[in-house]
Amino acid sequence: MAKLVECVPNFSQGRNKEVIDAIADAISATEGCSLLDVDPGSSTNRTVYTFVGSPQAVVEGALNAAHIAFPLIDMTKHSGEHPRMGAMDVCPFIPVQNATMEDCVSCANIFAQRLTDALHVPVYLYGEAARKDNRRSLPSVRLGEYEGLSEKLKRPDWAPDYGPATFVPSWGATVTGARKFLVAYNINLLSTKEQAHRIALDIREQGRSKDQPGLLKKVQGMGWYLEEANIAQVSTNILDFELTPVHTVYEDTCRIAKDMNLPVVGSQIVGLVPLQALLDCAEFYIKRDRLFVLENEHKVRLVISKLGLDSLGPFNPKERIIEYMVENTDEDQRLVSLPLQKFVRSVGARTAAPGGGSVSAAIAAMGAALGAMVGQMTYGKRQFDSLTAS
Repeated sequence: MAKLVECVPNFSQGRNKEVIDAIADAISATEGCSLLDVDPGSSTNRTVYTFVGSPQAVVEGALNAAHIAFPLIDMTKHSGEHPRMGAMDVCPFIPVQNATMEDCVSCANIFAQRLTDALHVPVYLYGEAARKDNRRSLPSVRLGEYEGLSEKLKRPDWAPDYGPATFVPSWGATVTGARKFLVAYNINLLSTKEQAHRIALDIREQGRSKDQPGLLKKVQGMGWYLEEANIAQVSTNILDFELTPVHTVYEDTCRIAKDMNLPVVGSQIVGLVPLQALLDCAEFYIKRDRLFVLENEHKVRLVISKLGLDSLGPFNPKERIIEYMVENTDEDQRLVSLPLQKFVRSVGARTAAPGGGSVSAAIAAMGAALGAMVGQMTYGKRQFDSLTAS
């Protein structure tokens, strides 16, 4: 199975459709890259692109996007709700399929070297690619943002990992690195920006200070206001959804908002999300509310409803869940992916494989499917109540 790496560059432009589309086209036109999602935001003035490919392909795709953006984005004129330090603000690489974190660290270093060779801009490394402990966290690297970058570059302790310690006004600086899946998750509030930020300070790991840490590990957060939707948001990055699940962020936000007499009106996932992150949420609500839900499709629908993920726009699982998107772009012709007719022809071909093992597995799977069908058709019917486990 081929190596597959995800790249999620964030560009400081969310209002100019021509620029947004030009960057997307540069990624799509890169051989071996599959553009999965483009998520622009007007108030944040930022667009998040998500694409996958081989390690070599995603590096090329990120470089092509940067080359297109360089003359089109001018940071001297940029403003927006989201923290930022450069035109191509951050460009992380994430292992998806048969790829390791080391592969992604290598991608970040190759990308950083080639970006600065071509554009002569400063580049910092963060996450698993960081060379210094104080650069592992993206907010730490971004501290001072674009407005403070000129002075920051003069400090020896903040010399870039690649490129000159020179301020490039139109570009700023780029941060690249390697990390696990990050869930960009925002909760909607009918409140002010300041009230949303108060909640963010309570839940984010950093809290208000070293003496006042927040509730949730591996969660970054801030409050902002979405003018286009006329609502405030507690905007979070969940750095490890296995340690702090999405539903925990939502439920704790709801609890604090209730104490402040503020209504929560749904939530939003920016970009793509791993399927397991939603299934973990589903299991929480199934157990809490004593529900009976079997199929993953129904579990995902339950989570969309419970979290209000469609409150600001449609949430189509086929277009928002990373595994579903990768399935649509994966060229791997595994037997399990073949239509029945092609599988039968493959068995009958003049080759030793697929053979008896594959046929036996297929027959067993069909038998299990029939058993599942009988179970689901009888469950919930009155005449079988006595057989239903309590």
